[in-house]
Amino acid sequence: MSFQLETQLAGRLGRTGIITTAHGAIPTPAFIPVGTKATVKSVLPETVAELGAQAVLANAYHLYLQPGPQIIDAAGGVGEFMNWSGPTFTDSGGFQVLSLGVGFKKVLAMDADTVQADDVMAENKDRLALVDDDGVTFKSHLDGSMHRFTPEVSMQVQHQIGADIIFAFDECTTLLNTREYQEMSLDRTYAWAQRCIAEHKKLTLQRSHRPYQMLFGVVQGAQYEDLRRKAARDLSELDFDGFGIGGALDKNELGTIVGWVNEELPADKPRHLLGIGEPDDLFIGVENGADTFDCVAPARIARTGTIFSKFGRVNITMAAFKNNFSPVEENCPCYTCTNYTKAYLNHLFRAKEMLGSTLATIHNEYFIISLVAKMRDAINDGSFFDYKAEFLSNYYKNKK
Repeated sequence: MSFQLETQLAGRLGRTGIITTAHGAIPTPAFIPVGTKATVKSVLPETVAELGAQAVLANAYHLYLQPGPQIIDAAGGVGEFMNWSGPTFTDSGGFQVLSLGVGFKKVLAMDADTVQADDVMAENKDRLALVDDDGVTFKSHLDGSMHRFTPEVSMQVQHQIGADIIFAFDECTTLLNTREYQEMSLDRTYAWAQRCIAEHKKLTLQRSHRPYQMLFGVVQGAQYEDLRRKAARDLSELDFDGFGIGGALDKNELGTIVGWVNEELPADKPRHLLGIGEPDDLFIGVENGADTFDCVAPARIARTGTIFSKFGRVNITMAAFKNNFSPVEENCPCYTCTNYTKAYLNHLFRAKEMLGSTLATIHNEYFIISLVAKMRDAINDGSFFDYKAEFLSNYYKNKK
């Protein structure tokens, strides 16, 4: 298990590298598709591999509730369970415990100037999670049963799931929390990080028949520079294999916040930016030193008929596409674009056929995976800033 630096982006924190795991290498920067319940929704694992994905990320909270980590452990780990031979990630479950239990919408990057209570609280949701210094007690969103996650439980669940890269259990705050609460939460997350490391080391020894799992600490601190830098420095002193950058982010300050964190984190360990997947945000993250990314957005918007293209998002369900027999996107080599037309996808979505979601997801995941792969190539050959300017100029051309 290792991380090897390759090329540094001139004058910035961005870089290329290689994360080596028990199930293969991940050249970075890289986008990691989200397979929440051990599946990227509507797409075969084999197809995800064909799209160029180097790893997938599953969710510890959801797999804990269903089918249960014991079943996945008995199958040989999440990769064996879902027939995925490459590297795997699992998040700690902390975000889902708090977002689903407390009722937060699944939004991490927000506009701090305009965010209101209604922006982060999902409609008709009650606060069903209770946080204390030892852990979180919460109700299952599936059946209302009561559960408790502590740092130790999160480590136990993630070891049973068996991903190559796992995350320490942390408290995910929102931009609505007060400065005083953010400080208290940061101390709590640091204490939990220490407990996660201790439990991780114990389980690694007990489960020596399983491949080693890399443990990443999660940097919180919301939009506060001093808190972000402190969290990064404090976690850097602990025995983590890498780091996640999490918590609520002011979207307008994404690059600044990621830069604060990565100026403090050790350069010889990988950094994962949690929950970020929009093209402009990915450029910002890469430029400011993030190595890997995950986000549900490519698959989620695909299921509503929204398609990524080099000229921006396209709503394929619009009447204008009913008689359009051109590819979903010109010159795109993905399976969807080389075999199907806009008219056909328009028909599938209007007819509410499941194949529409499959074909749209194939294209969207390919679009984002290949976008970040091209960023890697552009850093290596010295053309990153030219590539960024050209791509974003085309992507937002229709909004000018």
